[in-house]
Amino acid sequence: MSNKTKRGKVWLAVGGLVKSSEGTWLVVKKRYGGLKGKWSLPAGFVEEGETADEAVVREVKEETGIDCVVKGLIGLRTGVISDEISDNLLVFLLEPLDEGKIKHQENELYEARFIAPEDLLLEKEASIMLHYLIKQNITFTKPGNDELNPGDQFNYSAYKLFF
Repeated sequence: MSNKTKRGKVWLAVGGLVKSSEGTWLVVKKRYGGLKGKWSLPAGFVEEGETADEAVVREVKEETGIDCVVKGLIGLRTGVISDEISDNLLVFLLEPLDEGKIKHQENELYEARFIAPEDLLLEKEASIMLHYLIKQNITFTKPGNDELNPGDQFNYSAYKLFF
């Protein structure tokens, strides 16, 4: 089953902007898809039974071996592919728990490393979204809150707000 068939026509993905203590950004170079050979944020699809913020921590760990904590939600990239597929990406700011050895996922990635944003701006092989994020100079995020319960009638096993 192809990815397009498996995902249906509404996609929900997550991307993680992981900033090191020195201010460098964790970026990956994909082996496939529209970003093949370009630097981009670690990203992937939200799976069944997980919240978006759990998915971004999992994806960063799977792709780079780096454990992170979510600091907040940066924003949303949304689009429509071929007049048919709703493609949505939530971008989170993450803090690495250990900036040590990166172990990239070799079947999906050519490379993963921390690069200074000013160097990424000069990199022609960086995604348009990376360039946009750097130029925006994001200074705030929306932190998550998991202390609310909308009511037991909804039967949430996880419930978080990013406002």
